[in-house]
Amino acid sequence: MTDKQLAVMGVLLILLAALGLLEAHLLRRAVGRIPIRIHVNGTRGKSSVTRLIAAGLRAGGIKTCAKTTGTLPRFLGPDGREEPIYRAGKANIAEQVHMMLRAQTLRAEAIVVECMALQPFLQWVTTARIVRPTHGVITNIREDHLDVMGPALENVALALLGSVPYGSRLFSAERRFAALSARVAEDRKARLTLVRPEDAEERVSSRDLRRFRYIEHAENVQLALAVCASVGVPREVALRGMQSARPDPGALTIEYVRVEGQPLVFVNGFAANDPESTGQVWEVALSRTDPDVKKIALLNCRSDRADRSEQLGRAVAEWTRADAYLVIGTARHFFLHAAERAGVPRELLKSSKSLNESELVRELLEVAGARGVVVGLGNIGGAGLELIAKLREKGAS
Repeated sequence: MTDKQLAVMGVLLILLAALGLLEAHLLRRAVGRIPIRIHVNGTRGKSSVTRLIAAGLRAGGIKTCAKTTGTLPRFLGPDGREEPIYRAGKANIAEQVHMMLRAQTLRAEAIVVECMALQPFLQWVTTARIVRPTHGVITNIREDHLDVMGPALENVALALLGSVPYGSRLFSAERRFAALSARVAEDRKARLTLVRPEDAEERVSSRDLRRFRYIEHAENVQLALAVCASVGVPREVALRGMQSARPDPGALTIEYVRVEGQPLVFVNGFAANDPESTGQVWEVALSRTDPDVKKIALLNCRSDRADRSEQLGRAVAEWTRADAYLVIGTARHFFLHAAERAGVPRELLKSSKSLNESELVRELLEVAGARGVVVGLGNIGGAGLELIAKLREKGAS
């Protein structure tokens, strides 16, 4: 390498270092100018809880921005309007820096950020170096992404609790790890609030839930209400704001459509993809339908989530039995083999022959019959999103 090339490289390194220092300075300034900073972590429900908290704070007159990472990443401005977040490559936690800077330029008084990191170290970096939350939230702790946070559920708990902010507030709806959460909170001098469904004064009623435009879980609402109350937003004010808020694209919804004159009821439960959450969605969906309807589980598999497909295959054998399990997506044999080994009768397991979403809708009609409900489970990416778009197109036509 010549002296000239070395000089050019040296200048470039100095420029990169200067840019890094400038970004760090701007981030510290942005953090200092946003008094309420809420970081939402957990296995399931992060996007929903992020939206609920933001809606509750806005209803309370607090100028709030939010950023979700779930089904489709979104930035929510102080007026509640949403903008998609476009990524040139893979998701990177540097995205959180840009969201903090943007919220500060909008003069936000609060920002609610969904955790986008899986690696335990990166979860810590997000909280300790980027968001620096005044409030940390753990929605729940379940068996998912065991290849990154595992191998056991206890390891997942330690990874998620590694994002607990120092000297601030921690809110959690996870009861199984209450003792561990308390120890971590004490170690980090954080004030812990455990949200329990049985707390009579804070309980979210079925009437409250019916006022949402989609199927929301009581513990998500109760958790969000507790966070809003901690900054002075009255419960009824926050709840009304949440009930009028726009749901996440992956929210649990019921679609009523007609295809070629035949009705079809479809429950979008794709976003819940760990076995425990998926099982809960399945049972909730069945509880809202007549007991004599035909029950169809539609499983969307992904080749890069083979372990998840196997987990779900074993889990479905323990749920209320479906009348048919229709499997779509890639590498579906992982689910089919696991389900059959777990005891699901082979005649109930069906691998879809459809090549596109239009054919899949017709196949669902054939499997469900005149009286049936289809519950989408597994993964929302790819075939899941395409199917939902097609069904909503049918519902609007």
